[in-house]
Amino acid sequence: MGRLASAYGQAVTAHRQARQRWTAARALLDRLAGQPVPERTADLVARLARLADALAAPAPGSTDRAGPAIPTGPVAGTPTGPAPAGPVAGTSGGPPPGHVVVSPGGPARSQRAASPGDGPAAVRIGEASTADGRFPLLLPLGAGRHLAVDGDARDPRVAVLLRVLVLRLLTTAAPGSVRVVGIDPAAWGATFIPLRPLRDVGVLGGVATTEAEIGALLDAAEAHARAGEAELLLVVAASAPGPRELARLAALTHAGPSAGVCVLFAGRAVTTPGQAPPALGGTTEVRLDERYARVGDPPGYPFSADGTGLPVPVLLDGDPPAAAVQALADRLGAQVRRDTALHLADLLPERRWTGSARGGLSTVVGRSGRTPVSLAFDDATPHWLVGGRTGAGKTVFLLDVLYGLAARYSPAELQLWLLDFKEGVSFTEFVPTDRDPSFLPHARAVGVESDREYGLAVLRELRRELGRRAGLFKRHGVTKLADLPDTEPVPRTVAVIDEFHVLFAGNDRLAREAVDLLEELARKGRSYGVHLVLASQSTSGVEALYGRAESLFGQFALRVALPGGEAVLGPRATVAGPTRIGTALVNTAAGAAGADTLLRFPDAHADTRQLARLRYELWDARPDDTGPPEVFRGYATVHLEDEPSPAATRRPAVLVGRTVDVAGSTARFDLDASPGRHLAVVGTSVTGAHVLRAAALSLAGQHRPGEAEFVLAALVASADEAADDTAAGLKAAGHPVSQVDAAGLRARLAGLAAGGGERGRTYLVVFGVDAAHAVFAAADPDTYRTGHDDLRALLRAGPGRGVHLLGWWRGLRRLADDLGGSQNRDDVACLVALNVSADDLGLHLGVTDLVWTPRPNRALLVDRHAPRTALIVPFVRPGYHPDEEH
Repeated sequence: MGRLASAYGQAVTAHRQARQRWTAARALLDRLAGQPVPERTADLVARLARLADALAAPAPGSTDRAGPAIPTGPVAGTPTGPAPAGPVAGTSGGPPPGHVVVSPGGPARSQRAASPGDGPAAVRIGEASTADGRFPLLLPLGAGRHLAVDGDARDPRVAVLLRVLVLRLLTTAAPGSVRVVGIDPAAWGATFIPLRPLRDVGVLGGVATTEAEIGALLDAAEAHARAGEAELLLVVAASAPGPRELARLAALTHAGPSAGVCVLFAGRAVTTPGQAPPALGGTTEVRLDERYARVGDPPGYPFSADGTGLPVPVLLDGDPPAAAVQALADRLGAQVRRDTALHLADLLPERRWTGSARGGLSTVVGRSGRTPVSLAFDDATPHWLVGGRTGAGKTVFLLDVLYGLAARYSPAELQLWLLDFKEGVSFTEFVPTDRDPSFLPHARAVGVESDREYGLAVLRELRRELGRRAGLFKRHGVTKLADLPDTEPVPRTVAVIDEFHVLFAGNDRLAREAVDLLEELARKGRSYGVHLVLASQSTSGVEALYGRAESLFGQFALRVALPGGEAVLGPRATVAGPTRIGTALVNTAAGAAGADTLLRFPDAHADTRQLARLRYELWDARPDDTGPPEVFRGYATVHLEDEPSPAATRRPAVLVGRTVDVAGSTARFDLDASPGRHLAVVGTSVTGAHVLRAAALSLAGQHRPGEAEFVLAALVASADEAADDTAAGLKAAGHPVSQVDAAGLRARLAGLAAGGGERGRTYLVVFGVDAAHAVFAAADPDTYRTGHDDLRALLRAGPGRGVHLLGWWRGLRRLADDLGGSQNRDDVACLVALNVSADDLGLHLGVTDLVWTPRPNRALLVDRHAPRTALIVPFVRPGYHPDEEH
């Protein structure tokens, strides 16, 4: 009987509490609607449902449901049958100001979108379930109004709840007024994967998963709270961080509405054993049991008079469909782009060339949210590593950086070395052209569609610059550029290498030297004011970097990850990089966690007029002694006609092309009296005839008219046109020209082998020497000498008598046969190799580590007497394009 009496007493007490709540709910509805409250429970539930719909309704203009709406049904798998019997909960406190007015005729919607300063928004989380029906449950969320769930997002219901709340807060708020950041150490950010479209448009920021990342995120959140910004920062903690970070997160809930922070905290009950959860301020508590959610009293808007919360269970709403997330992202993204549009002008200073580079270089590269982001070349971040897939915007980002630097620093403070290995026009706008004579006055060397050899030449020149600066520092007894006296101004040098991995193609001597040079420049450049920017699609899988990647890239403290370029951030457990073109993840700690900033950057070419004005403004302001940069255009042919007219000289030189180096120097062979000073052009390409033409014409300009004799032999049909043009040019220069066939050539060889020519210099110019092999092989019936005997005698003794052979052989084997074997290879010391394989050429030269890849519009120059090898762009006739050969 005692137990029965106790149970009866508890029932009476519960009944009285229920009557009190019932009376409070009736009074509230009476005040709001001006109508008597219905006596029937079902009618009351229906009125609560209408009230909740009014509170949750988005304002006109605040949302455009162009896509599927966010569902309002229960979470999948949640029971939908009758709930346990119990009293109906009331609501008190009325609607938040500025949102809704409930009238007897039905709810009226707000006339404007909510903003963080309006107070909390009424956000639906599910349906409260009673025996007589259900009504939507709304909770106040916003600045100073938070929510905590006992479980973390490893429970799928919690993950769904967090996503629902994020989307509904964004839906009810004005576009651009809410920014979301995430914390998820337990699930490594998996909770936020379905919200990826929001990240792509810049509404959802980075998700912190490590202790360092969470600390950095909380640093930013606390700074936001201190600044009192109008933008609402929504911090979504999908799981509990460590004790120290948890205390900081709890402190944010006590900051009040003026801080502009709202915290959604999952994992409230998941704490360190033996430690009580930290006290939270302004927070609605939600507990989950096996079937339902139990909701506590929202601060300022209680459901109960005694603090027990809502006395009925709640069925949580289901996960938003992907289409609804994408539709919301599209709407917000469009509005955010309109409100926060970025232009090149936003990156530029108000006044040009006012910056001092003594302590380093700095420029604005974009915005994080609405905050400008500046990056620097200084002691902390001397070099940059930029990664991104093809089309991700690497070139756009680099151009933004270059224009920003060029607008801030004068050419006396900044020099640029620009190198592009891909087929494109990344840096052509910085150099003069036939149509536009303007150029960027800071640029000292620009390579477009560069060869590996040109990149190596640039690195060698930069190393020489390091040596010059080292000597200057020693003379003044300083160790940093900033410590030099004002009387010794030294500009900072920034070298940008786009698609730098091309330098390391293969694992040959050139690649190994490139790694050595880059490593030295990266190590020493910090002190000497030489800074590197390496950009590529990938930094992995490069054979030449095996075992050295860490020592090289470890010098690059600043990393920029564009879409598809997350690998530059290093071997982190998970990296959520940007996916939208025009965004980048910047890390200033060599990829370490906790130093990431997601930013947006503009396309400088989006406003062509503004860009043109800037280019001409910088060009017009250049100092009088500023010349155009040295330009290497890898796609362009070169012509002897563009060279300065050579002057008469005692020791003539054969000009065959332009060396692939920084200065674009002329490729030449001096023809002195040493045995073997002859030229052999080797390869089946018709370019060989063009090179021979240029060699002969270049010699003609170095002799006074009539001083030299030229003997021309066109022995192959493919060279007829070039040979005829050569003869005409030589005659126009005033020199006697003899045109002979193979038999005539054999006769002249015999005469020249026996003695010198009639004039001071005699040049045999033979197009297709290999075609005369049969004639040379035949022996004279009287002397028994062959043409090869006379040829070999002339090769050894001819230079001493002023006789030189310029010949085009279409194959190395024929050349070796004419020389009498590889042991006589030095009898023709000067060689231009065209489409000849590196293996065959190396075998002929007796070189084992020859670096050479045959390709159109390139040749390898070899001078065995120097000794030297160099990649050249061979001279061809104007209008001829080697890459069009079939």
